[in-house]
Amino acid sequence: MIRRTKETKAALARRLGISRASLYYISKKLPKDWTSKNRIEAVLADHPGYGSPRIALALGMNRKRVRRVMRLFGIKAYRRRGRKPRKYGMDRRSYPNLLKSHIPQGLDDVWVADFTYIPYFGKFLYMATVMDVFGKVVVGLAVTMRHDASLVLQALFSSLTNHPRPAIFHSDNGREYGSRVFTRALDDLSIRISRSAKASHWENGYQESFYSQFKVDLGDPERFKTLGELVYEIYRLVWEYNHTRIHSVLKMPPLLFVERYRKLLEKVS
Repeated sequence: MIRRTKETKAALARRLGISRASLYYISKKLPKDWTSKNRIEAVLADHPGYGSPRIALALGMNRKRVRRVMRLFGIKAYRRRGRKPRKYGMDRRSYPNLLKSHIPQGLDDVWVADFTYIPYFGKFLYMATVMDVFGKVVVGLAVTMRHDASLVLQALFSSLTNHPRPAIFHSDNGREYGSRVFTRALDDLSIRISRSAKASHWENGYQESFYSQFKVDLGDPERFKTLGELVYEIYRLVWEYNHTRIHSVLKMPPLLFVERYRKLLEKVS
């Protein structure tokens, strides 16, 4: 009779290329960081221009800890930006920010969404993404010439093509996400709606951080001779982000983290 010995968590972590600390990602470190995140966002709500030094002073926290938590959740102080396309009207309906109290429990638990504009020879191209908070992976993408409900719906349906529906869908209060057709889609799927407070972009820091780096990687959009070449590059960069680009928090590409995390769950379950 062959006796099978149970592999320790430390040994599993080494074999899968994951630090042992990551095994306690949810149960130990994350709740403390989540509390710090909420405290930092509370300070930014009153002082949007504060950076990590003044936030640390306001909270009486160590500056290095504040910087680490801000980096972890993609929180950045407000900075005045260049011209953006005009946005009309906001939906009157109100939804709370569920992420103030809900800590992501694993993959496909919380998705966050946003869209950005890309100038191209006097016009704008709009790119919408959906990201899994736990795995930092972009699960959905859409690119169109208009920023309306169809843009964000395409990104949502793109996400649902290869992923189970999440428990929570978080976004800002833009009219695209507040449209009746979009909120009805989430309601029909029994997905809870979460929203950032008005003018509080740091409450969706995951997407803010992603787009900030994405535009650096994209460079000047007008270097592409055709719109098709630009759209191709957008999709290529998102693929690269998921598959090959090392994430500063995960220390590996998001999809590699997802793959290893799933294997780890299978081993310890």
